[in-house]
Amino acid sequence: MRCRIRFGTVVRLFFVQCCLFFAVTDAPAADPNPQNKIIVAGPPAGVSNALVHMANQSEQQSLPWTVEFKLWTTPDQLRAIALEGKVDFIALPTNVAANLYNRGSELQLLNVAQWGALWIVSRDATKENLIDFKNERIAVPFRADMPDIILRHLLEKQGLSIKNDLDFHYTATPIEAMQLLITRRVDHALLAEPAVSMALLKTGSFPLSAISPELHRSVDLQKQWGKTMNTQARIPQAGIAVLHPQRKDPALIEAFLNAYESANTWCYEHAHACAKQVSEAIPMLDAEAVQASIEHQTPHYARIDTASAELQHFFQILYDSDPASIGNALPDEGFYHQRQSAP
Repeated sequence: MRCRIRFGTVVRLFFVQCCLFFAVTDAPAADPNPQNKIIVAGPPAGVSNALVHMANQSEQQSLPWTVEFKLWTTPDQLRAIALEGKVDFIALPTNVAANLYNRGSELQLLNVAQWGALWIVSRDATKENLIDFKNERIAVPFRADMPDIILRHLLEKQGLSIKNDLDFHYTATPIEAMQLLITRRVDHALLAEPAVSMALLKTGSFPLSAISPELHRSVDLQKQWGKTMNTQARIPQAGIAVLHPQRKDPALIEAFLNAYESANTWCYEHAHACAKQVSEAIPMLDAEAVQASIEHQTPHYARIDTASAELQHFFQILYDSDPASIGNALPDEGFYHQRQSAP
């Protein structure tokens, strides 16, 4: 019997799967923390990989505390976590951390752990530089959010006019941007890992591959940033903040940072094993896609005392483009955790 695949049905099935990546779930309230327990929260993204591994380590009694990982998937959940103070440490975009701090949240940024995971995914395998997208239409999720600001800044620095030389098609979510690609209504989309790897994996598998266009990992925005800004090929995109005011214990923070840095290094050195742990903790993520995303991300890591100058420069760019993106002010010194010297 011949099997006929209806285009609309297959695409809908694909986006049901993809929507799990951005699913809305209500996180249960956390119980008060015992002294030997640390509660951490993070999104379904690379900055959370080390947190998941730390939770696995604590199950194996390789850490001095029990580590409980909680997933956040929406801005509302993130704001609630920041305000309720029932989580000790949280992974989040650096500009969101600045925004929350400027709006009164008692947090301090401890590190920058994810230094860029932004790509243009394209139907055209020949495009290698941003200039190649002149007069092209690009789907861009979340207008005036960090990825949009970064792309516009790079294009303008390279002499392209957003108004005259490009056609940005803004979408409410990355899922909508991918849908435009799959249905051939745009040729390019700005996406972040692990959504990039998820899209490439799904469109390369049957039955979607029978009707979807061939997609390519095109321009690496981190490399474009380094080339354009005459700096390292990295963007201070996400990090870990300490939230619980009564847990701002220098000894605890130092021990946590050492454990996180070790776990982060382990994930880059053992991408396959790390991806398996992450997919088990965050079922909406596919292990193969997580592994691919790890292998394509910048492995640089820096504590905030080392990263602050680079981050402040980045915040200035965001502020100049859209002050609201960081809470209408550059964060003051209280935002940056200061490592305390031993007495």
